[in-house]
This record gives sequence, structure tokens and C-alpha cells, in this order.
Amino acid sequence: MNGLTDMVLQMMDTTPDTEDYMGADGLLYCGKCRKPKEAYFPKGKALFGRDRHPSECDCRRAEREKHEKKDADEKHSAEVERLKREGFSNPAMRNWTFENDNRKCPQMEKAYSYVELWEQMKAENHGLVLWGNVGSGKSYFAGCIANALMEREIPVCMTNFATILNNLFYGSENRNEYIVRLCSYPLLILDDFGMERGTEYGLEQVYNVIDSRYISKKPLIATTNLTPEQLRNPEDVPHARIYSRLLEMCVPVRFTGGDFRKITAQQKMERLKKLIEGGES
Repeated sequence: MNGLTDMVLQMMDTTPDTEDYMGADGLLYCGKCRKPKEAYFPKGKALFGRDRHPSECDCRRAEREKHEKKDADEKHSAEVERLKREGFSNPAMRNWTFENDNRKCPQMEKAYSYVELWEQMKAENHGLVLWGNVGSGKSYFAGCIANALMEREIPVCMTNFATILNNLFYGSENRNEYIVRLCSYPLLILDDFGMERGTEYGLEQVYNVIDSRYISKKPLIATTNLTPEQLRNPEDVPHARIYSRLLEMCVPVRFTGGDFRKITAQQKMERLKKLIEGGES
């Protein structure tokens, strides 16, 4: 008990700094912020014969809050880094953010809304099918949602069926466990849906993932070059099973912008031409 008593008494000691001073009330005050570093116990109360206990002055409080914020920021950054490392099948997706958006995609406001209303989207299981021409910004749109949610420490998996099928076939993880893990993410994003190989095995696994996601009642976002008409009128029964499930879960959003990849490539070509012909730096 003597050791415990000594420890408590040490915790109750307030070590004065050079600028500190005793106030008229008998308490130690901070020489910088002029606020007390001690406080009296309620009248008539004492602990181990002491009538006072340490108290934070404004300086100490600010210092403590600064350290706590730094620790919280570091933990947040580490968690976001972990989520992005595990959640993106392609590291380039990390750059698909609202901050990097060129503001040329007319549908981007819907991405902002989806993120802002995420709790409702999750609770009501609202998914999206993003369809349109190649290069119209569908994948970037989905990536913006993924990055924004991960910044809130919400796990998201953004991948494609080529990667999923490869993991199912060659991965060391049990196939059922792998699909269960995919369905554990609050949001699953399937990029380039409909581009996977149409083998019997492949289509069966695609259906298993979509159906498992359907049963889990968690949102799904898919990007595709297929039109809603093609999704509603598939070529065979295996595709019909998959597309029917997808349309039950997701609302189609059309992307009408131009081919941003071609535009970027053309701009790069023109820039290179100027550099070569004119020596522009």
C-alpha cells in the first residue's frame, strides 16, 4: 500500500515551471496563460491529506489536444492507407478522387450525392449501374466514391471480374471464404462489368458473387459498356440470371460525356508536336 500511496501522491504533485506563481487563493498559476494549475477538492474533502489536485491550465490543455490530434491524424492516415491498399485492385485508382476531377463529367454531382447520402444508400441498399461509351468517366466516377468513403474509414472494394476469377482459380484462399469476404465490404464496386470471359465456370462465379451480394443486402456499383436494353435482353439464360440480379439491385446511370481518354491522348500528342517542332519548354 505504501508504494500505491506514493504513486498517487506523485500524481497529485504539480511541478512548477520558472514563470509560475502562487495566486491569492493559494493555488499555483501558470506564468504563461495565467490560469491555475491546481484546483481545490470540494469543501471538506481531501485525499491522503491533500486539499488540492492538479488541473490543466490553458497551455497544458492546448498541448495535450495537439498531441491527441496528431495521434488521431496518424491513426486515421494509417487506416486509410490500409483500406486503399486492400480495397483497390489497381493502385492507379487511388488518384481517382474528387480533388483530381477535371470537372468535365456532367454526372459527377451524382457521385457527390451518393457519398453525402451514404448512410441512407447503405441502409436502403441503393446500388448503381454506370453505363456509357468507353472513356466517358464511369470508372473515375466510381473511384471518386470509393476514395471518398475510404477517407471516412469506410471499407470499399473496387475490382473487376478478371481479378476476381483469377483469385478464385489461382488464389490460396478458399473460394467460399473469398466470396464471403467480398460481400463483407459495405460497398463493392465492379469495374468493366460484362467484359469477363463467358465460360461456363466464369459465368457461374460471376453469378455467385452477384447473388451473394444480393443476399447480403449491401450496395453494389458496377461500371459497364452494356446498355440497359442489353442487360434486360441478354443472349442466354446464364447471362439472364446475372443481369436480372444486377438490375434488381442497381439503378442505371447513363454517361453521356465524350471519350476523355481520346481527348487526353490528343492533347498529349499536340503538346509533343509543339515541343518537337517549336522547341517550346
